[in-house]
Parts: sequence; structure tokens; C-alpha cells
Amino acid sequence: MKYGESFFDIAYLIIAIGIGVYILAKASSKLQRLMGAAAFVLGCGDAFHLVPRVLNYFVNKDFSAALGAGKLITSITMTVFYILMYYIFLNNYDVQERKGVTLSIWGLSAIRIALCLFPQNEWLSNNSPLLWGILRNIPFAILGILIVILYFKFRKDDRCFRFIWLYVTLSFLFYIPVVVGADAVPILGALMLPKTICYLLILFTFLKKKKNA
Repeated sequence: MKYGESFFDIAYLIIAIGIGVYILAKASSKLQRLMGAAAFVLGCGDAFHLVPRVLNYFVNKDFSAALGAGKLITSITMTVFYILMYYIFLNNYDVQERKGVTLSIWGLSAIRIALCLFPQNEWLSNNSPLLWGILRNIPFAILGILIVILYFKFRKDDRCFRFIWLYVTLSFLFYIPVVVGADAVPILGALMLPKTICYLLILFTFLKKKKNA
């Protein structure tokens, strides 16, 4: 189990960061820079959590604080990822920015990050209370719903991006049971694997979009 999970985590980080670096290095437009930044932020943010997780399997040391801090950093970078997803949407579909939607995206992101920074989350114990796990994920889930709606409405306008709304939807459907029930039913933690695959599919979509430009 630990070997399979560790291999998957390391492969994911290499692929995510690699795609981000590749797109940024080859970027010739604002859209491509946004896609590269999103992939890079996603991969680097997840590394703060996944690297200690892998080390925890093979090094005889207490990584609780590192794992908890990594989850905090990942929670923030995931929020930044969805902000970038919004601006990728605007640039890809050449949609005029609406102040209400933009304020909602930034407002929900700010609330999410603020909730993540409350000491009641007890990040360094790597055992965050369920209540705070739910509270900080409410604005995050609403943010995800907004992104899904935007990409769904324009799914027929870009063949390359037509499934992004589905990948985001599935990622949240896999993620929510982990937040709510993983402490009581540890096997639910396995849903993080298909969640991660959904994010890889988004990144591969970015890569395809770059190559088709």
C-alpha cells in the first residue's frame, strides 16, 4: 500500500509541476501563462503535503506538524488554483468580466483562506476538528460550484475545454466525503486518489490546449 501510494504521489507531483514549468517556459499568450501558473501552483502546493506524507512511510520520525502545515499550505494554494481557473475561463472564452462574479470569486476565496488561518483548525496537530474542516470547505465548495457553472455554460464553445466542468465536479464529489467522514471511516481517504486523477485530467487539458494553440 505505502509503495503504491508513494509512487502515485511522487508521479503526480512530477507531472503537475512538470506541466506547469513546460507551459510557462513555452507560453506565448496570457491564457498559456495562466494555465502554466495554475499547474505549477497546484503541484507545488500539494508537494508541501504529499512529500511529508511519503517520508512518513519510510522515515522513523514524527511528521505530524509537517503534515498539518502542509495541509494548510495546500488548502491555500488550492484556493489560488481556482482563482486562476476563473481567469483562465475569462481568457479562453474571451468573456467580458462581470464585477459581481469576480467579487464573488475573490470574496469566497478570502473567506476560505481566512477560515484556514484560524488557530482552531489545529493544523500542527495534523488532526483538525471536523467542525472546522466543514466550515473552511463551505466557501471552497461554493467557489467550486461557481467554476463548474461557468465552464458548463460554455462547454460547447471549446472542444478542448468541454469536460473541465465535469473534472471539477467529480473532484469535489470525491473530496467532500473525505472531509466529512474520513476520520470515522478511514477507507474514505482512498477517494483522494480519484480526486487527484481529476486534477491531472485538468492539467492534461491545459497541456493539450497549449499544444493545439
